[in-house]
Amino acid sequence: MNITQRKRILVTGGAGFLGSHLCQRLLHDGHEVICLDNFYSSSKDNILHLLDQPHFELLRHDVCVPLFVEVDEIYNLACPASPPHYQHDPVQTTKTSVLGAINMLGLAKRCKAKILQASTSEVYGDPQVHPQPEGYWGHVNPNGIRACYDEGKRCAETLFFDYHRQHGLRIKIARLFNTYGPNMHPNDGRVVSNFIVQALEGSPITLYGDGNQTRSFCFVSDLVEALVRLMDSPDDFTGPVNLGNPGEFTIRELAEKVIAQTGSKSELVFRPLPHDDPKQRQPDITLARSRLGWEPTIPLDQGLQKTIPYFAALLDKGLY
Repeated sequence: MNITQRKRILVTGGAGFLGSHLCQRLLHDGHEVICLDNFYSSSKDNILHLLDQPHFELLRHDVCVPLFVEVDEIYNLACPASPPHYQHDPVQTTKTSVLGAINMLGLAKRCKAKILQASTSEVYGDPQVHPQPEGYWGHVNPNGIRACYDEGKRCAETLFFDYHRQHGLRIKIARLFNTYGPNMHPNDGRVVSNFIVQALEGSPITLYGDGNQTRSFCFVSDLVEALVRLMDSPDDFTGPVNLGNPGEFTIRELAEKVIAQTGSKSELVFRPLPHDDPKQRQPDITLARSRLGWEPTIPLDQGLQKTIPYFAALLDKGLY
């Protein structure tokens, strides 16, 4: 890539699980990357290997505070994404989604930058339509313990489209479904990391409800490819677009796969289903296939083979 093609790209939440992989990909593609993070739920360990890259810059900053930099593109990923993290301080979670969107949209407006919002499948709530297409408006409890995240992301989408209509901002909305892979926080409370950590430690694997609720799991490299394609798509394609793996598994099936791959002796234990926990989650990715030419390439078994060694290495180092 020559210097005229190189972009200056801001990634908020850039030291998090997904953001760290995206920063690495953008650097590999030849761009300058500003990684912004307040390290509330992320780790500097995720981006240590990037700090000596000449086109990488790290900023400790909270998106709830306005930022003044010069950039060509913005990936707004900043927000704790796992239930234990976003429910720990629900007011701050809502602020991060809403004020963060306002501040990043203001920056994009000033810089005339293209901006992508990492929204979520949680905007569909506990869905009454299955699988979930982008045209489905969702079934969300606005007063529940998950609402700080669900409604915060829904409001962020509203702000993005209003800036697009009112100010002509170039926007992209990605609705991300369950994603997993290396760099996940071992204590983030998401089901893949929970099961792997419990299996490696030989602890009982905790399933909620009867274990028959379903999820769809996308390996992180597939998801990053989709984000880059969405950002590079024509300006008239704003989304929202579902990004995730349509392969659907019960939570019990996931637990059994993790036990098999780790060789663990862990037993399954069952606990009551958390309030407002979705019973089904599967993306309809017809739009992503047609407009981005994208679909996942890494099946769950292969993705787990790439993920389990990461957690095993953390365990060997005594990092959890």
